[in-house]
Amino acid sequence: MHIWSWNVNGLRACARKGFLDWLADVPADVVALQEVRATLDDLPRKVARPDGWFTHFSPAERKGYSGVGLYARQQPDRVDTRLGVEHFDSEGRLQFATFGDLLLVNGYFPNGSGRNRDNSRIPFKLEFYRTLHDRLRPDVDAGRPIVVVGDFNTAHEERDLARPRQNHRTSGFCPEEREELDRWLRSGWVDTFRAFEPGEGHYTWWSNRPGVRQRNVGWRIDYILASPGAAEHLRAAGIAPDVMGSDHCPVHASFDPAILGPSAGAPASSDR
Repeated sequence: MHIWSWNVNGLRACARKGFLDWLADVPADVVALQEVRATLDDLPRKVARPDGWFTHFSPAERKGYSGVGLYARQQPDRVDTRLGVEHFDSEGRLQFATFGDLLLVNGYFPNGSGRNRDNSRIPFKLEFYRTLHDRLRPDVDAGRPIVVVGDFNTAHEERDLARPRQNHRTSGFCPEEREELDRWLRSGWVDTFRAFEPGEGHYTWWSNRPGVRQRNVGWRIDYILASPGAAEHLRAAGIAPDVMGSDHCPVHASFDPAILGPSAGAPASSDR
């Protein structure tokens, strides 16, 4: 079960930069996208419904903002999009896709920066983290395999960004944001990339300023987290920094097919 995740920073723009060529070649069973910034009707048909893929999109109410999308080789049994909190649900930030026993959560976690480039949106961001964590907690405790993928908008540790000392009061690396990600990991969630790679210099986002990506002055803010029930099936994880088309790069993780359980392949339905 090969799962890929990518913040495309506008799917229409990414499509003009080769998204469909990448999608045709990527060895994925599921591709989760964040910051789609388009409705289904906004997308060209070949992007919205490419051959060989089931697709599902959850846009924000605000046009051109946020939004998540899912491409899957096999149609999920169910896709839900609501966390149950209107000020989150209106921003199109989540998809809950069921594949057999596996619950795959595609999330575009809020940025803590306000409109004036301050940290005024951090409380909103932390509420989103906590509400989703609490929503998933009963299933985690019951041992269900759950994988949460997406742009978490937080670099966890100093090794997860190139210039930590300059950014301790920058949203994305503030202590309270890092602590919230810590809380997820303390409660049993596994950062799949760090299960295989402890070193520095591995990032998933770079500023668009000239030369920044070439010099690898980046942040690792895109993750695939596995619940204990999913982590026992984890086989590999990585980052694909050479993939262009966005200011983020894709991340991926592979799991033993047993993660889907005996119910995999049941009749599918969706709210698309």
